Amino acid sequence: MRYTDRMSARELRASFGLAGIFGLRMLGMFIILPVFVLYARELPGGGNHTLVGIALGAYGLAQACLQVVFGWLSDRWGRKRTIYVGLAVFAVGSAVAGLAHDIYLVIAGRAIQGAGAVSSVVIALAADLTAEENRTKAMAIIGVTIGATFALSMVAGPALSHAIGVPGIFFMTGALALVALPVMRFVVPDPAPGLDSTRRGVPIRAVLHDPQLARLNLGIFTLHAILMALWVVVPLLLERFLSGSAHWKIYLPVMLLGVAIMAPIMIVSERTGAHKAAFVGAIAALALACLALAFAGASLARLFLCLTLFFAAFNLLEASLPSLVSKLAPAQAKGTAIGVYSTTQFIGSFAGASAGGWLFQHVGGAAVFAACTLAAFVWLIAASGMRLPRALVTRRYPLPRLDSVRAEGLSRQLAGLPGVREVLLSAEGVAYLKVDSAGFDEHNVIKLLANEN
Repeated sequence: MRYTDRMSARELRASFGLAGIFGLRMLGMFIILPVFVLYARELPGGGNHTLVGIALGAYGLAQACLQVVFGWLSDRWGRKRTIYVGLAVFAVGSAVAGLAHDIYLVIAGRAIQGAGAVSSVVIALAADLTAEENRTKAMAIIGVTIGATFALSMVAGPALSHAIGVPGIFFMTGALALVALPVMRFVVPDPAPGLDSTRRGVPIRAVLHDPQLARLNLGIFTLHAILMALWVVVPLLLERFLSGSAHWKIYLPVMLLGVAIMAPIMIVSERTGAHKAAFVGAIAALALACLALAFAGASLARLFLCLTLFFAAFNLLEASLPSLVSKLAPAQAKGTAIGVYSTTQFIGSFAGASAGGWLFQHVGGAAVFAACTLAAFVWLIAASGMRLPRALVTRRYPLPRLDSVRAEGLSRQLAGLPGVREVLLSAEGVAYLKVDSAGFDEHNVIKLLANEN
């Protein structure tokens, strides 16, 4: 029995619930970007721009340092329990930053916020809770949420700063983290036993040395470095035409159009198998958008078109990258692989913001656009040689009642069959097999299950 191409109600619950939690993580990084520099001037030590930069980057650095640790922990301790810990740590960090009376305590609070590094675990859990055929859709929901969170942050940050102040923003994000705890408990489904409870794992060096995963890690580093570098300059370009409080009039339609362009391309590529063409094409579009932005500053219409192209490409890539990582990663090391992936994402964010700021100050905005274009072309060259994973399908079969010993033995036997890539025996009495149709013989499965009756 195969899954249909529609997401089940359980998969939708999981996808939207986890997208909300992932969006909260990104909100903690994005929402203070448009307002923090002005707020920091009022703090002791806030006149030191190096310290202000450290305060902005501490979140990303802490995330980068601990993503692998949390991913590794989730492979052994369980996804949900790891996420609970990360959300609680994030809330504590938000409180510290909100209570801070000098720049040094803000740095500490931001670092603690980032120490709740569960982004990789959220992606791994999304992979656990969705069928292979629907995984890209789940990642698309998360990817669109990230883009929407960024746009919302640019719009809401200044308004919230005026209404409740930057300390209030910190307290608000901490409160949202606490609200996310019951969402995780009651909205996001529990992973079926055996899927996220594998304890043997795969050595991290096997993940680091995988050339296909390395290409994807380079991709997410480049994508977020470009994003952060560009947004050192783009708000200033928009300010030539609109006041800061009116930037939402550009961001909102740009994001909506970007999704409208991205969605049909992703759907067609899924149905036709043209994943690589869509992926590489999106990188080329990203490079073109970065290059065109260098010449768009004199016209609001050209700037609008360039940003639309950028976000169409960004949203497609943001959705595709984690899906590809989850497909290519060893089954026992998804959390670890996605931890490495998320680490490079946050290092890219920190590196892009730092390099973009330095280039803009010492060379000018054209240098920022040139560097982003060059980075995108390097990624394009690397991605052109990547091999996408073979298309897998998920089959499901009814199970007899089994004790834990018989279930473990059956799982091992099923995993050893030709064409079987992953096995899950769920608590609901269903066996889920991820298979390569080219080498799979369903009669072997039927025989094994018949022996258990």
